[in-house]
Amino acid sequence: MKWLDKLERRFGFLAIPGLIRIVIGFTVLVWALMWLNPNFRFALALDPARIRHGEVWRLVTYIFIPQTLSFWLVLVLWFLWFIGEGLERVWGPFRLTLYFVVGMVGTTIAAFFFGSNFSNGMLIASLFFAFARFYPDEVIYILFILPVKIKWLAWVFAAFLLVGFVLGSNSYRAALIAAFANYFIFFGPEMIHQARHRGEVSARRKRHARSSRSEAEPLHKCAVCGATELTDPNLEFRVARDGEEYCMAHLSKAQTPG
Repeated sequence: MKWLDKLERRFGFLAIPGLIRIVIGFTVLVWALMWLNPNFRFALALDPARIRHGEVWRLVTYIFIPQTLSFWLVLVLWFLWFIGEGLERVWGPFRLTLYFVVGMVGTTIAAFFFGSNFSNGMLIASLFFAFARFYPDEVIYILFILPVKIKWLAWVFAAFLLVGFVLGSNSYRAALIAAFANYFIFFGPEMIHQARHRGEVSARRKRHARSSRSEAEPLHKCAVCGATELTDPNLEFRVARDGEEYCMAHLSKAQTPG
């Protein structure tokens, strides 16, 4: 995205390398302090009323509050580290930092204007969905046993959010949109472009079907390796931001900033 390139050239010095590792480190520290004093979390929570009274540190400290004090926290933080490392590889420190900050702003807006207490849960969720965009076929093992592709986890999670969006109040819907502002800003144009491309591909298929296309006329072709659905029927293809089509093996490289 050109606007991101311009921002990175001008404000790249504001990037925070290893941002997610820093968040994890402070989360572990807060977890330890909460073991000593469970009420410590209330001094860090995103509380609009207290922020209005001058406790501005809450605008940042809420991201370090662990969602659980049990052993599950280890798995949650490992998964967050896994996501953060993957996003920093494909985006670089500046874009990941910007995505994270925009997510924080969206979560704060949700808390202040819509009264929704999403805390840092939705912020982490937005990171997960971003990771799923870049690594849909990455496999993780649930409870170290069941292999599941990231894209299927994302679809299940998205289904739960959609149910909440449909059944929730108007304020909840607005808050959900605000909390995922970073995702819509970063991936919205790409999603619209891909939707248009799918329509074009569908029309192309119909034209090819009418003209009984030959084996030498593939519908998809990777701009990097030249692979088509004819050379490998199992390949999946996506259109990147540059308008070119890539197989999944080369999509991440195509979307990595130069």
